[in-house]
Amino acid sequence: MRLRRLLAPALGILCSVVVCFSSRADSEGPVASTRAGLVRGYVDHGINSFKGVPYGADTARHRFRKPLPPEPWAGIRDCLTFAPAAPQPVGHGKGDSTARAPESEDCLHLNVWTPGLRDGRKRPVLVYFHGGAYNGGSVNSDLYDGVRLCLRGDVVVVTVNHRLNGFGFLYLAELGGAEFAESGNAGMLDLVLALQWVHNNIAEFGGDPGCVTVFGQSGGGAKCATLMAMPAARGMFHRVWTMSGQQLTGRTREHANETARKVLQTLGLTPARIAEIETIPTDRLTVAMRGGTWTPVVDGTTLPRDPFSPDASPLSADIPMVLGNTHDETRGLIGAGDPSTFALTWDNLPAKLEQHVRSFIGSLPPAKIVADYRAWYPDYSPSDVFFAATTAARSWKGMVLESERRAGQGGAPTFVYNLVWPSPVDGGKWKASHTLDIPLVFDNVVYGAKQTGTGPHAQTLADSMADALIAFARTGNPSTPKGPVWPRFELQKRPTMIFGLPPRVENDPRGNERKLFAPVVYVQPGT
Repeated sequence: MRLRRLLAPALGILCSVVVCFSSRADSEGPVASTRAGLVRGYVDHGINSFKGVPYGADTARHRFRKPLPPEPWAGIRDCLTFAPAAPQPVGHGKGDSTARAPESEDCLHLNVWTPGLRDGRKRPVLVYFHGGAYNGGSVNSDLYDGVRLCLRGDVVVVTVNHRLNGFGFLYLAELGGAEFAESGNAGMLDLVLALQWVHNNIAEFGGDPGCVTVFGQSGGGAKCATLMAMPAARGMFHRVWTMSGQQLTGRTREHANETARKVLQTLGLTPARIAEIETIPTDRLTVAMRGGTWTPVVDGTTLPRDPFSPDASPLSADIPMVLGNTHDETRGLIGAGDPSTFALTWDNLPAKLEQHVRSFIGSLPPAKIVADYRAWYPDYSPSDVFFAATTAARSWKGMVLESERRAGQGGAPTFVYNLVWPSPVDGGKWKASHTLDIPLVFDNVVYGAKQTGTGPHAQTLADSMADALIAFARTGNPSTPKGPVWPRFELQKRPTMIFGLPPRVENDPRGNERKLFAPVVYVQPGT
């Protein structure tokens, strides 16, 4: 009896732990009904969380073709952890959290966070597509966790994995015939299928299928832009928010066909034996397609025209859009891979510009670029000039063109932002670099501390950006009561929201840089 009294507190704690685990993993988690079957999730800070929900069938059984809906299942399917990411080259587009994540051709899964189930609330739905170009990456990271957005704005958050690289964009229509007619954009059709899943199922999760915002960063933003020109996606989304990712043009069929021939040659296949590609092991295919260029193909059917060339696709003229970039994109995009760019001299700066952005500066002499930047920004170091010029020519130019073409189109409003807040990480080395806006718009600075640091300024900025995203998802206008009015972008004044501390609106920020590179013909990377 004495021993029992002594052990009682410990036994009570143990029992509570067991009950807590059981409620998440066994029978007490929230259950939702989808068209394919029942799914069980768990509750995180009061938010119903479902991870690894199938929205499509195993693509290994239907390689290089339009995706199929998931096969129905009996009983309740536990959706408590991320499902495998798409096959991809080792280390490509993967952060620390996904470097060892499982991969599979059975990758058509999504994750849902929602404050309520079957409550008829019709919450705005935010659907996120990940970066990594079209070659790598996944949403299997806490960085994209939707709990805080749900708590902040009473919204539903959905994040999506889909086919990448050659599995999603190997153009076999001309070499393989009609059965491969949609192969060049299979990965984009995965996203269309995910949006169809949202349309058919999201009311069960407390969301409004008539109020869907697609948003994405880098390659994810480019995917959003591509969807804006795809007839199959028409009516599946109602707002677009892109971050550091544009897609003015797709690949030509000629270019895509050339890549396909090289892949077949690597595999030892002739066009006459193309059917054998369906039985080649996944790992061997991944290696054969490594190093290829993968972007959507203007195939005349699934993607009838370039998304933003020579103008904005009229298919989405009625959809409000936000376009944004970070002030110092290439500190991460180039600097992370070439540390020498942080220690440049005035003597070797022109050659380094030639090395990294030759195709983006056209006939502009590097010496003139350097001279102009030194005149505009006399306090800049050689490395500061390098990152400013490469950002303007390489990463910002696409956003400038998309915003101009949207403004020239009329129709629904376009809003433009530039994130200028310099991250304090590594002594401020990276400033407002590529990907910095992800933890801010998701209000996940705790998970994104490697990018934002842990100081109070990061959270203050996250408050502003997350609130703007939620306002835009709800109304089509990103202005918030706590921030300045965010004007619609137009070509005369070019009003732009500057996300710093505090946020402010500027007309034509960095206009001198924009005008310098305006005469250079922009070529979409990968096309």
